[in-house]
Amino acid sequence: QVQLVESGGGLVQAGGSLRLSCAASGRTFRYAMGWFRQAPGKEREFVATIRWTSGNTYYADSVKGRFTISRDNAKNTLSLQMNSLKPEDTAVYYCAASAKYLSGTYYDQLMYDYWGQGTQVTVSS
Repeated sequence: QVQLVESGGGLVQAGGSLRLSCAASGRTFRYAMGWFRQAPGKEREFVATIRWTSGNTYYADSVKGRFTISRDNAKNTLSLQMNSLKPEDTAVYYCAASAKYLSGTYYDQLMYDYWGQGTQVTVSS
């Protein structure tokens, strides 16, 4: 089992920045971790992912160039630096971890086994 706890959400004006963190505990080994988000009335969507060992990253087109995903192996934490935020980035952001080895990109929520409770990010215009 892996327990994931997100933090760092809040209210920010458009153009501002926020940094989300996800603390992982329990089973320490995982193949990849990622961030997803869900806006009101919409389905949960992929934001970014990182392979835990190699550090390779992949982003949704909507956040590419603005968001940066990173991990700290020693501290067992995942981060998402969000810059140039837009009102359409408003959503609950979820951290996720995968215990499955996959050769492709971890872009689908079905590829993940463990989820955090989510943290609200609100971007005002």
